Amino acid sequence: MRTTPGRASGTAPGRPGRRGRRGRRGPDRGPGRGLQPNALGTFDTIVMAVAGSAPAYSLAATTAVLFGAVGLAGPASLLYCAIPMLGIVLAYARLGRIDVNAGAAYSWVGRTLHPFLGFLSGWALVFATTVFMVAGSLPAGSLTLSLVDPELADSTALSLVVGAGWFLIMLLVVLGGARLTVRAQLVMSGVEMLILVAFVLGAVIHRGHATAFDWSWFGLGHFDGASGFASGALIAAFYYWGWDVTSNLSEETRDSRRTAGLAALVGMGVVFLLFEAFTVSVNVLLSAEQIEHGGANVLAVLGQEIWPGVGGKLLLLAVLLSTVATLETTLIQVTRSLFAMGRDRTLPPALGTVHRRWNTPWVAVAAVGAAALVMFAAAAAAGSIGQVLGDAVSAMGLQVAFYYALAGIAAVVAYRGRLLTSVKEFVLGGVWPLFGSAFMLWAFVESLGELSTASLAIGLGGLAAGVVPMLLYWRKGSAYYRPARLDATRALAATAPFASPDSPRARRSDKSLATDF
Repeated sequence: MRTTPGRASGTAPGRPGRRGRRGRRGPDRGPGRGLQPNALGTFDTIVMAVAGSAPAYSLAATTAVLFGAVGLAGPASLLYCAIPMLGIVLAYARLGRIDVNAGAAYSWVGRTLHPFLGFLSGWALVFATTVFMVAGSLPAGSLTLSLVDPELADSTALSLVVGAGWFLIMLLVVLGGARLTVRAQLVMSGVEMLILVAFVLGAVIHRGHATAFDWSWFGLGHFDGASGFASGALIAAFYYWGWDVTSNLSEETRDSRRTAGLAALVGMGVVFLLFEAFTVSVNVLLSAEQIEHGGANVLAVLGQEIWPGVGGKLLLLAVLLSTVATLETTLIQVTRSLFAMGRDRTLPPALGTVHRRWNTPWVAVAAVGAAALVMFAAAAAAGSIGQVLGDAVSAMGLQVAFYYALAGIAAVVAYRGRLLTSVKEFVLGGVWPLFGSAFMLWAFVESLGELSTASLAIGLGGLAAGVVPMLLYWRKGSAYYRPARLDATRALAATAPFASPDSPRARRSDKSLATDF
């Protein structure tokens, strides 16, 4: 399938860019095949949004880290990060209405702020997701071994081998196409959510507690100053990270101008409730010593507290399913981002190659697989699983805060001509996304003095590494660096004759939340 103006092209809908070398234009897509359109429905995309944030995995990998940073203020960190994060979700939803692109922020930031910033946004996502391949696969291996023999889980080398096996399985699933990916996701996330909801109910009726519930956990009193608040916010950003996979799947989603944003909002709401429920449960039911000693297995400790005997195993299973599920969604994000960058020739053009049978960017999938396996080998010499996870979470938080902040600003710039047309436009399209961006940038800067040397090296070093390919392909003359500017007023006017996302006709055409299967 060739891309068409307004669907997957880098130009505004209905306004293909000029071919002149010196003119301003959208990226040259080349003659290659595109991704499979209309492969996913609304319900499918909501499932992907929830799985992208990986509720059980995020809680297992990050609860001890969050508690170590802010103590009992974990619920407050999640709450105060969710408010600005919703501003970023709104920004993504609005940008997705006017530019359907698998690169998401990479395209939007480049066409509104500056191509250099756009490339670095895409690079930040690529780097963070590649690092996550190791950070996510390590606990997948450890959890699998824990279900067999808890003593085996202490072996970092063995955990790496098993985790690498899970990674390769998910790599093959993603290579098989969007439909196969969602089929697997429906099974894994469905079982995970049933287990998590059951444990939330179990925590509510549990009689014993280590600490009495206190509403002050949602206030500001437990933070150690502004830097402590920023550290908590950066860790909380990692909790939520992943819902934006819906935007990377936009070229493969039915009615994606509406669906991608809706799914992200629903997914964000679901994981927020789960995160708060489990963080409060940890505060109430576990002592500080139990949380610290539990580390990445803190949910298993919580499970044993709620349902002695079987509880720990069930939550370990939920975390394993969540970890494997989020490996899949993360692979979707990084491969679609690399596909968009290869298609635009801001990275090697081969990355934009689509498999004729599976309609997946198979070269990008292979490249990610090779890079991740190299990082597995490096992680084996990096120390314990807990240390690797702690450094990786903070580093990825920096990367996420960076590209989310730029996307929020991009939405305000793209919609600047419409912000004063109504109070709704001003608040939802201007104030809230801009607040989200300001919060992310503040957390980014404020936390620099609090992070370990390893976290800073991974986070900032990863961003800096992107400057090399950026300058190289800029000098080669990639059309991405001569963009057609993204303007919401013009883009929405161009799509109006074909039923805008808000029109009655468009709403009538997709009332069902049924999957494609």
